Amino acid sequence: MTAPPYPETQAVDIPFVIGSRRIASVRRQLVPASFTLEDILEQRAGPIDAVPAGGADGLRVMSAPVDRLDSIREKFAGYVMGGYAEYPRHFIRMDGSFEDYLAGFSGKTRSTLRRKQRKLEQELGGTLDIREYTDPDRIERFFDIAVPLSRRTYQARLLDAGLPESPAARRKTAEKAAAGDMRCYLLFAGEDPIAYLSLPVENRTLVYAHLGYDPDWARLSPGTVLQMVALERLFAENRFSYFDFTEGDGAHKAMFGTDSVRCASFYLLRPSLANRSLLWSLTAFDNAVAATKATAERIGAVSAARRILRA
Repeated sequence: MTAPPYPETQAVDIPFVIGSRRIASVRRQLVPASFTLEDILEQRAGPIDAVPAGGADGLRVMSAPVDRLDSIREKFAGYVMGGYAEYPRHFIRMDGSFEDYLAGFSGKTRSTLRRKQRKLEQELGGTLDIREYTDPDRIERFFDIAVPLSRRTYQARLLDAGLPESPAARRKTAEKAAAGDMRCYLLFAGEDPIAYLSLPVENRTLVYAHLGYDPDWARLSPGTVLQMVALERLFAENRFSYFDFTEGDGAHKAMFGTDSVRCASFYLLRPSLANRSLLWSLTAFDNAVAATKATAERIGAVSAARRILRA
């Protein structure tokens, strides 16, 4: 069977990062190859069945299941792998009711979530104003309202992960909305948006694309509250099998997820001298950052122990 064609090559900035801050980056022309959650859970071949042709420097592989890494390396023998990051890919199984989902939390966690919602409701006058956007016209309105908020969030300022603003991205979102495959939400304080959630739909899966909130409201956890209310509505649709938190770990994802699968993201570059040097430098930089962090944590632990002993 012929492998599906790759998407077009994209200019990708390979970053050198300390914490959440990008220190430098090097651009390469890469083919994006991202495994969907359904690819993994249903044992599909996934997006990298063949080596890309043309002038691409290589691939940016996202969320590949670690149990398939040997076959990927074999297929791309001679390519150089780098920028490797392994993590649990959290997701929610949505085959039950919202009440079933809540029952999976510990009593303490359920109490904490209810308390967060009550505190925010009290601050907002007793009710939550959460508006849903699904059709193309309302999706345009969602972006008009949410993009200015997104620019203020730490996701945009520090992680370069704010809402997409390009005309092409907005057209694609409108097309998905026209097909019934977008779920977007805004939480308001009066007429001011304070949190947003954007969820494209892929087959039977909701994709956790963008969540952000006004930093001035961070103490009241508006993103967490919006997430819970949106999930209740989404379970009620009885359409979806999974809610995919995509690549990367995090406390928010771990708390809301019901399951996880071990995945990895990495670069596969053609074995030129420049590409080898780039990935060697990236690995050395990441190792140095990790060693510095570990040393700082050890020093902090020793200092804390000494303070306890002196007390």
